[in-house]
Formats: sequence, structure tokens, C-alpha cells
Amino acid sequence: MPARRHPTARQVRLGAELRKLREAAGLKATEAASLLGVNSVQMSQIEAGITGVSEDRLRRLAANYACSDHELIDALATMATDRTKGWWEEYRGLLPTPFLDLSELEYHAAHRWDVDFLHIPGLLQTADYARALFSRRLPELPPHETELRVRHRMRRRVIIERADPVPYETLVHEAALRIRVGGRAANLTQLAHILELSEADHVTVRVIPFELEDFADITAAMAYSGGDVPKLDTVVRDGPHGSLFIDAEAQLGVFRTLFRRVEGASLDPARSRDLIHRLLKEL
Repeated sequence: MPARRHPTARQVRLGAELRKLREAAGLKATEAASLLGVNSVQMSQIEAGITGVSEDRLRRLAANYACSDHELIDALATMATDRTKGWWEEYRGLLPTPFLDLSELEYHAAHRWDVDFLHIPGLLQTADYARALFSRRLPELPPHETELRVRHRMRRRVIIERADPVPYETLVHEAALRIRVGGRAANLTQLAHILELSEADHVTVRVIPFELEDFADITAAMAYSGGDVPKLDTVVRDGPHGSLFIDAEAQLGVFRTLFRRVEGASLDPARSRDLIHRLLKEL
């Protein structure tokens, strides 16, 4: 297969998982290359996501690595044979690569969890709310750059609006619901939009109330995308220089525990809707 100039995060993840299987088998890259009938450079490119790998070769590697996790192998084979050209490709060269990688990750997610404290999670945002956030970014964006980001964010909502939506659960702090972003009218529309979405069977909205005591489990937002198997889950967090994609198994376990802990302390969906209704009346 031809080498890729700019592999996506999904392609890089596939290579990384193959490397993990090789290392777990105690084999060097040169040994794995000989088993596959390629040279060490080609093997390194496969594990870096620079070169693709066929399903046949992937399954041959898994067999040589004595991997007995058939669900994981099937999931990796699906990644290897995926040829999806998603809507996000329209933005390649127009937006930073992490925007596209996030869209691709969400598109393939088996489920999605969000936790946010200061802002409404992106998948729930209205265009006016998103525009107000992007317009206050520093350094300031030109108007056309702001609109590109707003349109991209609205397109991302397809995963919870399509015919086969991704199961979605979000935990949002009361502070994020109360902070006025874009003015009173924009906030009224935003809260009403959340209430409308929360009525869908596949969308669960829980509010973390101010009254919650001794709450210090998470100090920053996180987006958790479930893979076809738990080993392929990914956590996305905002860092000082952009989005951080986290997939180390030990860290994933920590984030799952944190999410469930915060979920257990949050209001149930019905009480959460009641709180949002009260906030609407206050506005």
C-alpha cells in the first residue's frame, strides 16, 4: 500500500495497537517484519499508521502474536478495511487536523460521554452559542475562520441526529448552564435546545448541581468515545496547545471510573430537566 503523507488519528491508532500486540508477544519489529514478508522500514511504517495493512496481513500478524482476543482482532480488521470519506474531509486544509480527527473519532464511536464544567458540550451547542465562544478566542480569529469552526461544530451533531444515532450521555455543571454566552436570547435558545435533545431516547443529560458537596473528581472537561471494544476507547481533553487524545489502557480505566463517579453524584435526567426549566424561567 502507498505511504500516507498525513495519517489520521484513527490510522495512527491502528498502527499503535498492532505495535502493542507485537510488544506483548515479545517480538522485535524486525522479527515481525520477517513473519509478514516485509522489511523493517515497512513494518515501522505500518505501526506508525503511515502505511495501511490489509485484513489478511493484520490477521496473520495477530496469529503470529498469539493474540486470542478475537473481538479486538475483528475491531482492528474493521479499522484496517475502513475506506470512509466522511463529511469532515471537506474541511481538510481549512481547519487544524485535530478538528478532523475528532470528527472521525465521533463518527465511528460506539457510544459517547461528555463532561463539561464551564461550557455547554459541543454536541449540544447551538450555532449562536458556538459562534460566541469562537469569536472570543485569543488570538482573535478572522470572521471567516470563526464561521468555518461554527459550521464544523454544527456538522458534528450528525452523530446524535442521524438515523442510527450514537448513544450519548453528558454531564454538565450548573455553572455552564448559568454562564451567559452570547447574550440572553442566545442562552434562552441554548437551554431550550438542550431540553429538546434530552427528550430523545439515545440522549441523556445530567446536571452537576452547585449544591453538590465535596466535589473535586474532575477539574477539566473530557469527551469519552467508546470503541467497538473497550481497548479501543479514546478520551479527548483540551490541552494548552490543542486537543489531547488519550488511549493508554490504564488511563482509560481511570476516566471510566471518574465518569461513573460524577454520574452517580449528578441529578437524574428528570431532575436535570426540571433544573434547566427553572433556569429558563429565570432568564
